[in-house]
Amino acid sequence: MRIDRLLCYLRFVKTRSQAHQLVEAAHIRCNGIRVDRDSHAVAVGDVLVIPVGAEVRIVEILALPQRRGPAAEAQSCYRLLDPQAERP
Repeated sequence: MRIDRLLCYLRFVKTRSQAHQLVEAAHIRCNGIRVDRDSHAVAVGDVLVIPVGAEVRIVEILALPQRRGPAAEAQSCYRLLDPQAERP
């Protein structure tokens, strides 16, 4: 699955154009490699580093979503690896 579509489906951004801007600015990393193309393929098991607002999220992809569904459905497709993100 394309990384721009995945970011939108997992609700890290609201639109694919916002995902395009993140990728184009080279702010995303996939398995430690900087992503610079929207068409970069993402698979189950990949680890992504994604800036979200003032925070940075580290997530592991557990499943590839088929659509941009409810937030609970999107959250079931990834696992947060950053222990600071889990704190209240």
